[in-house]
Amino acid sequence: MKEVFTKILGLYHAGADAVTAVPFFEPAVRFITFPGPVQMLLLFFLSSMVMIWRLNAVEKKGFQGTMVGTLVMPYCSGFANLAFAFVMGRSGNGGGLVIENCIVNNLTNLTLILGIPALFRGLNLKQKTNDPEERIGYISLLLSLTALLFFTGAAWTLARDGRLDFSDGIMLCGLFGFWQIIHVFEVKKNNLRKSQSFRMSVLFDLGLAGLCAWATLHSIEGLVEWVAVNGKGILSMKYIGILSGLLMVVPNGVLALYYSASGRPDIAYSSQIGDSHICIPLCIGLYAMFSPIVLPPVFLPGIMAIAGAGMIHLFFTALFGRLPSLAGAGLSIGYMMFIFRGFHF
Repeated sequence: MKEVFTKILGLYHAGADAVTAVPFFEPAVRFITFPGPVQMLLLFFLSSMVMIWRLNAVEKKGFQGTMVGTLVMPYCSGFANLAFAFVMGRSGNGGGLVIENCIVNNLTNLTLILGIPALFRGLNLKQKTNDPEERIGYISLLLSLTALLFFTGAAWTLARDGRLDFSDGIMLCGLFGFWQIIHVFEVKKNNLRKSQSFRMSVLFDLGLAGLCAWATLHSIEGLVEWVAVNGKGILSMKYIGILSGLLMVVPNGVLALYYSASGRPDIAYSSQIGDSHICIPLCIGLYAMFSPIVLPPVFLPGIMAIAGAGMIHLFFTALFGRLPSLAGAGLSIGYMMFIFRGFHF
């Protein structure tokens, strides 16, 4: 597996050299590649937002709303977590930091990111209509929440011996792969039912997203290197897993606020659940395939908190079809308590 990892790293550097060799991009590349935290943060936010920008058009190109949130959007909002796992994998000893990153990311998505929109206006997921598409989207969302609990339980079961190794990583990635295959066939069934197909302009969206993915990976690599060399206090490698998890949910927060304000709480909700699937099981599974992970002390309370938040969401969405303001307030307060007491910030 280390040979595969080396080849992936070689492709990454080859792509970086190809971009910087183009004269048109040279001035911009010279600025953004300066190893400073401001440039890296700007590059991270810009590349993340451009990826998300193209998602508005994807829904009209063969994807229904919930499928955008569960199949397309998580790869854009969750790519930063994959990039962080890749950067940490290069050192070979960052498994605990990857675990912290994924737990903070998932817990923030399920509590603060969804709790704040629910706190101010509630997230009404089950509309009072007989539109079959809305009902199908609602059922798909319940399935995604159930999968979240299943993936979390699978990670806890495989990690009961205190570590995750290659075979555990294969199992976690296999679960995620099967879940994505289910959604691919759901998209095909939806397109067949509507007699529509994918538009060729999707290729432009994918190409632009790929360029932004490279920029996101480069920015995270630069931020990690800067913290390793210049970081002090809270801004140090000791807290890089937590800090990166908090940083990477900012694009998710923009998504949730935008779609909830646009009257599309189904996409706001499903995108956060789908992003959580990227972290657990995919990020953890991929890292474990290349390097064994010795679990940090935060793993068990973090997994329990994620499972608890997931059950709260499933309870309210299944019985009431919405996340009420009171539940949003409770989730937000619980998140603050976990961060400040559990991580001793």
